[in-house]
Amino acid sequence: MNKTYFAFAAIIAAIAVPASAEAQQRVDNRQDRQAERIDRGVEAGRLTARETARLDAQQRRIERFETRNRADGNGLNRVERVRLENRQDRASRQIFRQNRDRQRPNR
Repeated sequence: MNKTYFAFAAIIAAIAVPASAEAQQRVDNRQDRQAERIDRGVEAGRLTARETARLDAQQRRIERFETRNRADGNGLNRVERVRLENRQDRASRQIFRQNRDRQRPNR
């Protein structure tokens, strides 16, 4: 009984670690892509300085949220992951809108 239980626990642990690492990579990749979208908007002249500052601040808040929730060493639980993804979704929509709102920086 105990051998079976420990074997099962070891298998679950082996599966959980790569899944957590994969989730971390997915979050990091999305943050990187959003930062690139902001940079491209600045380079193309589609974002004002104020819009850029707000979007950058939003990205920093998301990163702080992630860091705080991962600080316990166990990664993100389901609720934290959903909240993080919702914040990233909101940021993505803001980046999209700000890049297309026809406000242009003064040159």
